[in-house]
Amino acid sequence: FSTITECVRPERSCSSTLTAPAPFADETSCQCQAPHEKLTIAQARLGTPADRPVRVYADGIFDLFHAGHARALMQAKTLFPNSYLLVGVCSDDLTHKFKGFTVMNETERYEALRHCRYVDEVIRDAPWTLTPEFLEKHKIDFVAHDDIPYSSAGSDDVYKHIKEAGMFVPTQRTEGISTSDIITRIVRDYDVYARRNLQRGYTAKELNVSFINEKKYRFQNQVDKMKEKVKNVEEKSKEFVYKVEEKSHDLIQKWEEKSREFIGNFLELFGPDGAWKQMFQERSGRMLQAFSPRQSPNSSPTRGRSPSRSPSPPWVINKTSPPSSPKAASASLSSMSEGDEDEK
Repeated sequence: FSTITECVRPERSCSSTLTAPAPFADETSCQCQAPHEKLTIAQARLGTPADRPVRVYADGIFDLFHAGHARALMQAKTLFPNSYLLVGVCSDDLTHKFKGFTVMNETERYEALRHCRYVDEVIRDAPWTLTPEFLEKHKIDFVAHDDIPYSSAGSDDVYKHIKEAGMFVPTQRTEGISTSDIITRIVRDYDVYARRNLQRGYTAKELNVSFINEKKYRFQNQVDKMKEKVKNVEEKSKEFVYKVEEKSHDLIQKWEEKSREFIGNFLELFGPDGAWKQMFQERSGRMLQAFSPRQSPNSSPTRGRSPSRSPSPPWVINKTSPPSSPKAASASLSSMSEGDEDEK
């Protein structure tokens, strides 16, 4: 690589790539005097000197720049150990002529590419079909694009001559994401996005919406607001009911605990062996002791008498103490007869 061209345009370092947007090709000063030595893919994959990076070119429309675009550029940037990625962006005139109307204008698309971390340089108003003069001007070693034939501008594949020259390096498309897919989503859900932008302050004129549709969309927005309010009320009601149920459960649990405690205390006080029964028995004993008379001592002279008993009449026979002998019996009878005579 000793005869490689000398170029005053410095290649971007990693630090500048991450802290500043990529420069535009027409704003850099590159005066390449010597011829640019051609590289093969094998040489490029083995690696090149630090001052001779492999210059890889990728082009496109890049409308509504998305992850699929970024992944394609990442693949182009990492094709070789030492590479410098130039990205060509077609102008509005070329794009509208050969492909169709874009959502973003060319200035917006240029700026989107400048702020992609994999891009080292952006070429504005890139050609639709690559010419030898363009490749030589920008010292392009290889062109990176997906391998699907791109038919346009009267050609079955605009990259056919690049492939034949051995300068084409394929990349892989990202399935499920493309600019057309994004536009399809917007068109499919047009009413949703029209209502969204009306709600965000855009006018019906700016959205190209008729008077009737504007009123319809605004009415639908009001209905949605009411639905949202009802939904919020329902959620709050559910939350309130849940809190009430939770508190009720806690109250029931506490009531059960207090009930068990109350029953235990009641049984302990009024049960068969409770403290109340013992206390009642003690007090009853004291009361009986207080009301009952005290007995006389054994030495009392009146102990043998019964003052309340009246003397039995002489004719009453003491059945409990029969005469001990016949003599006693006759004596008692004689005493009784004598008593009768005295009465007469």
